[in-house]
Amino acid sequence: MNDLYLLFSDYLSSDEIIDDSSKVDSLLRDKRSRFYGRADIVLQPSSVASVQTIVKLCNQYAISITPQGGNTGLCGGAVPDGGVLLSMSRLNRIVNISPADNSITVEAGVTLYQVQQAAISVGRFFPLSLASEGSCQIGGNIACNAGGINVLRYGTMRALVLGLEVVLPNGEIVSHLSPLYKNTTGLDIQQLFIGSEGTLGIITAATLKLFYQPLETQTLWASFNNIEQCIELFHFLQKHSSGRLKSFELIGKNALLISSNDLQQAPPIIDSQDNWHILCELEKSISIDSLPESLYENGFRNIVFAQNEMQSKQWWCLRENISEAQKRYGVSIKHDIAVPIGQLSDFICKNSQRLQELYPESKLVVFGHLGDGSLHYNVFLSNALGNEIYQYENAINQLVYQDVFAHDGTCAAEHGIGLLKRNWLCNMKTEQELSLMRAIKHQLDPNNIMNPNKVYP
Repeated sequence: MNDLYLLFSDYLSSDEIIDDSSKVDSLLRDKRSRFYGRADIVLQPSSVASVQTIVKLCNQYAISITPQGGNTGLCGGAVPDGGVLLSMSRLNRIVNISPADNSITVEAGVTLYQVQQAAISVGRFFPLSLASEGSCQIGGNIACNAGGINVLRYGTMRALVLGLEVVLPNGEIVSHLSPLYKNTTGLDIQQLFIGSEGTLGIITAATLKLFYQPLETQTLWASFNNIEQCIELFHFLQKHSSGRLKSFELIGKNALLISSNDLQQAPPIIDSQDNWHILCELEKSISIDSLPESLYENGFRNIVFAQNEMQSKQWWCLRENISEAQKRYGVSIKHDIAVPIGQLSDFICKNSQRLQELYPESKLVVFGHLGDGSLHYNVFLSNALGNEIYQYENAINQLVYQDVFAHDGTCAAEHGIGLLKRNWLCNMKTEQELSLMRAIKHQLDPNNIMNPNKVYP
C-alpha cells in the first residue's frame, strides 16, 4: 500500500480508488498501444466534489494529475507519467435537456453516443460524429476540440459548447452551464479550456448545442482520377445546396481497398479504377431535389446516390471502418494533417513522390475530411508492418510535415498534440504565441500539476 493510497483513502470512498490490476493496465495504455505509461494511483471520482478534493490535495503536495476520458486519444495526451491518473468515467449523468433552448447539459464522462441518443429522444440532433463515439467521452471531446465528419456544416466541438464547468488546478470551480447563445461579458474564459488537453484544468460538465433533426438526407458516392475533380464537385455542391452540405469525405484507393476487403463489402462504384472516392451527405432542401440531373448536366458522371437509409449506412461503414481495417493490415506512421483545400492536390502530389523516392516500399493510405482540408495521411512500409516501423518515424514525419508546413498546413488537425507532436508545436506557433501559452499555463497552474509534459514543447 503506497503513500498516495493512504492519503486519498482518507477523503474518497473505496470504489473511487481503482486497484484492479487488469483495469489499471488498460487505462495506462493508449488506444493504439503506441504509448504505455505509469501511475502511482488511479482514481475514478463519482462527484465533482471528489474531483475538487483530489485536485486540492494534488496541488498541496505537488502531485501530477493526468485527466482521462474514454482513452480513445491517438497522441498520448491521456497517458500518465506517474502521479494520479484521473478517470472521469463515473461522472456520467445527463443533467438536463432543454428543447426550448436547443441544449443539453451533461457531465464529462457521458459518451458521445449517449449525447446523440439523448438528443434524438427529444427530436433533436447533436452533430459531432466520430468513429469512436461509442466510447469517447464529452470531456475528452472538448479537451481535444474534436472535429469529425460534420465540421463542414456544424463546426468543431468549440462551436458546439455553450457553457462549461471546470475544476481549476487549485481545486476551485468555475461553472457557467446556462444555455446562453449570446453573452458578451468580457473575455470568454471557457474557450481557454477547449482544446487545452487537460493542461489548464479538469472539465467536469458542459452545456452543448442541439439542432433540429434534418427531415431527410441525400448520400452520394463519386469517384475521380484526381483531387482537382473532387474539389470541383465540392464547390458545385456547396453552391447548389444552400449551405446544406453536411460532410464531404475523401477516400483514397488504398484506403477503400483495405476497408472493403476487411468488411468483404464491395464499394458502390465497383468497376472504377479511379484513385479517389468521395462520400458525402447533404441535408435535403428544395434546391437539391434535382441534384442528380444537375450533376450530370455539369459533367459529373461517375456518381451514384444511396437508394435508402440501409444503403447509406453501408457506404458510411466502408468509410468508418478504415481505421480498424488498418490495424489488421499492419502498423503505420499516422499523420493527422490539414492543408488549405486549394493546396491539397499539390501537397499530395509532391509529398507522395518524395516518399516513393526515399521509401520505394511505402504505401499511402489517405482518407479524411476534404470539406475542411483535414486528412488522415498514413504511411505503411511493406517491409515493416509491425512496431519496427517506428524506427523510421522521425524521418518520415520530417518528410511529411516539411511539406505540410510549406503548404501553410498543420500537423494537428483534430487529434491534438499530446506527447506525440509537442516538439512540432513551434512550427505552428510563433514564439510570441508560445510565450503567451506558457504564461497562461503558469498563471492557472503555477505548480504544473495538470497533465505535465504534454502539449508544450
